[in-house]
Amino acid sequence: MNNDDDRHADHDVVLPTAVVLRAQSSGPAAMRWVRELRGIVAELERDWAIRVGRALDGGSEAFVAQAVTERGELAILKVRMPHDDAFVHEVNVLAVAAGRGYPKLLKRDDARSAILIERLGPSLESLGLPVDEQIRITCETLREAWIPIGPDLGLPTCAEKASWLDAFIVETWTTLRKPCSVAVIDRARAFCAERRSVFDPNDAVLVHGDAHPANTLSVLSGGPRRFKLVDPDGLYGDRAYDLAIPMRGWSAELLAGNALELGRRRCAYLQRLTGADAVAIWQWGFIERVSTGLALMVHGSRDEGREMLAVSERWS
Repeated sequence: MNNDDDRHADHDVVLPTAVVLRAQSSGPAAMRWVRELRGIVAELERDWAIRVGRALDGGSEAFVAQAVTERGELAILKVRMPHDDAFVHEVNVLAVAAGRGYPKLLKRDDARSAILIERLGPSLESLGLPVDEQIRITCETLREAWIPIGPDLGLPTCAEKASWLDAFIVETWTTLRKPCSVAVIDRARAFCAERRSVFDPNDAVLVHGDAHPANTLSVLSGGPRRFKLVDPDGLYGDRAYDLAIPMRGWSAELLAGNALELGRRRCAYLQRLTGADAVAIWQWGFIERVSTGLALMVHGSRDEGREMLAVSERWS
């Protein structure tokens, strides 16, 4: 055990800047949570018999820190901001998955929006593997995580997600003064309408919703290298939605050649690896590339957003 990482922190809770900024923009309840967080962490240490160590960066909606149980298990403590539907979705996903494709859920406290989960190792993103190998590992992990479920978990459906993305694309494109062509927007909206219309609950599975390499973490236990998915959005629906995430990634590699041909090859590769429908993969991939490109133009890297939209232009 690394004593520097897992030492008792005396609850000098230091939130990453992104979390503080999110709390400031979310209103009085979120700022009260920031002020009370030190006490919440102390209570969880006592109630769950854990030692909380180093806080981790990466998110914007939760305090995340390393922890150790009284039995010496390496864990992660995550305390989300209050009144966050994402907490309900995440904890429901982890509970039903029971360690299959996702970290094991060790403890939960719904009143305090807190969970204790299995600690995982380095992310797939950090390993420096070729793009095709990253995609292969992601698909292998997703195949384990795609558990057949019903509507009883209360997760949004992929049909509802398509409707939300349709509205988001139009509103954000207009707000940004139309940073890509009308043809791109029309095609994205047509694909949203089609994905919404073909939703089939009889073929629905547990969908992660954001399975990119930074959310794909290696398992610490011995044996062959395995990975699990963290930070699920949690959806009920189409496997192909998860494959839209690798379809929207690695824009520079696509722009370095014939972006349309390379995109079609990637789509075919994803279809071979998973058996998912190629048309659905392509359509969800286009939707995600446009919506994420627009989102990055507002709240992220504008250059990365422009690259995503540039690929969308060539794909349309």
